[in-house]
Amino acid sequence: MNRILAILTLDMERIPNNFPEIIEHEKEVVAKWKAEGILENLFLRQGNGAILIFKGLNESEVISYMQTLPLYQLQKNIEYHTLTKQF
Repeated sequence: MNRILAILTLDMERIPNNFPEIIEHEKEVVAKWKAEGILENLFLRQGNGAILIFKGLNESEVISYMQTLPLYQLQKNIEYHTLTKQF
């Protein structure tokens, strides 16, 4: 089964005062995705974003999901890559 890698980079110059609240909501959303089985991994990047690995979805579906993230409004860039898992 292929995976879709999403690399989220935040625009750190636009972080609002309610950032801790946004992070809490973000945690709820990704926990739901994990429970649904569509999010395989989540890695936090040092200070400016995250890497998410989705499974069972195509790239357009992943883009739609990413657009619902609370942090999406603060994104500077998002890269998407299709991966083929070898082991």
